[in-house]
Amino acid sequence: MRQCETSTGRPRQFSQVLERIGARSGDKLFLGEIVDAFGERAFGAVMLLFAIINMLPWPPGGTTITGAPLLFLSMELAWGRDSLWLPGWIERASINRRTFRDLSGRFMKAIRFSERLSRPRLAFLSGPFGQGLVGLACLFLSIVLVLPVWGGNLVPAIAIGLFSLGIMQRDGLAIILGWIVTGISAAIIVLAWRLIVGVFAGGWDWVQNLV
Repeated sequence: MRQCETSTGRPRQFSQVLERIGARSGDKLFLGEIVDAFGERAFGAVMLLFAIINMLPWPPGGTTITGAPLLFLSMELAWGRDSLWLPGWIERASINRRTFRDLSGRFMKAIRFSERLSRPRLAFLSGPFGQGLVGLACLFLSIVLVLPVWGGNLVPAIAIGLFSLGIMQRDGLAIILGWIVTGISAAIIVLAWRLIVGVFAGGWDWVQNLV
């Protein structure tokens, strides 16, 4: 699969490819078209795109649908695949192109800011072994995303976004930040679980005392 390049032979920026895809003709934008547009960078790019979608304030259960593709992508990354492969039924998944333009436009300033900061560095973190570990972390984060918990999507989605940026740009610093946010996400989950268990335990004791 060919990487999307400029006339100078350098890969186009993520923001440039998003704008070109959104400006094409046709009402529907298929996921397979996005994969082809990013070429060799499709793994990180498609994961970043879904991470951005999952950062939106969805109602409870919304990320169960939007986070599901990340489960598939994370398993492929953890498995050690060099290129992204999607079954035909997923490639045929589509979104209205105008909706895509509006959605990408909302995040364009943040995307361009991250592009100015990111660059290839700490290459061992984005190598085969590092990508495998990132894939496992993203699998865990994706499982958290698909749980119907209100407000529980933002921190995992940010972590996946940082991992995806690191994989796409070969930026080890972004991957380190992804691991830090993953740790924060895990800590939040542990605290939330303890709170839920404590509330149920307290409620059960109150019921027993009444009886």
